[in-house]
Amino acid sequence: MRKLRLNQLADTTEGHFLAPYLPGAYLCAGALSFKPPNLRTHTAEGANGDDRHIHADYEAFVILQGKVVMEIDGEQVPLTPGDVLIVEPGEDHHLISDSFDPCINLWLHAGPQRNPAQLAQP
Repeated sequence: MRKLRLNQLADTTEGHFLAPYLPGAYLCAGALSFKPPNLRTHTAEGANGDDRHIHADYEAFVILQGKVVMEIDGEQVPLTPGDVLIVEPGEDHHLISDSFDPCINLWLHAGPQRNPAQLAQP
């Protein structure tokens, strides 16, 4: 896990803005996500009630509005607007949205190829 602020990111005109922290030439997956109050993401999503949520690659979370706690391998990391959290491969992670000021965030993955939606269509 690595926690940054937006103003700590490198000024870049090539590649993607998280390149020093999120391996991969292109941002290839992600979304803008609106969380309701008190939501804990990925709860009981696995078989037999196992709610571990891990990836084989890095994932970035950019907090745009509201408050949230990132539960990462059991540790609670408070996040506010402007925070950027990089989750490393194999780290179990869940966002827990604030009850009074729920969060809006971006989640992003990078990889060696562009998202298929960016490729020329025949």
